[in-house]
Amino acid sequence: MRRILIVGSPGAGKTTLAREIARRLDLPLIHLDRHYWRPGWVPASDAEFRAEVAVLAARPAWVLDGNYGSSLDLRLPRADLLVLCDPSRLRCLARVLRRRWTHRATSRPDLPEGCPEQIDLPFLRYLWRYPRRSRPRVLAAARAIAPDLPVLRLRTAADTRRFLATLPAAPR
Repeated sequence: MRRILIVGSPGAGKTTLAREIARRLDLPLIHLDRHYWRPGWVPASDAEFRAEVAVLAARPAWVLDGNYGSSLDLRLPRADLLVLCDPSRLRCLARVLRRRWTHRATSRPDLPEGCPEQIDLPFLRYLWRYPRRSRPRVLAAARAIAPDLPVLRLRTAADTRRFLATLPAAPR
């Protein structure tokens, strides 16, 4: 596995898992949020973002953390594995609230400068609707764009631990 795509609801554990996989496999880690958002939570233009994702996806190796359905067609064909972090909505919500508290005075390392952690109603709606709206779209895109791509769905912490146990131990 040289190109691993990680998707899931906000608070699903994508970034934490991506960091651990990248560390264990010694792969470059790419957080799509850092490429999509500009300071002040200004989004990149669609053309600009797609061009940047195309360059990132063309790299020979990566662990790519982020959803952005508009660029799945660029990422899925290049991926060796799609990991869907899929815990319950309540677990995701609790993690988002904890993350907000933890980063109340500091920037998250997976976000660009000038984009402090924030929670608003549209974000919470997206989180709550992810299982019903976004997850089926991601899985349908994988079937249509990369039908032979293995998909690993991690629903629990035990699922994640079992998966990580199949990877080499992290270098000390």
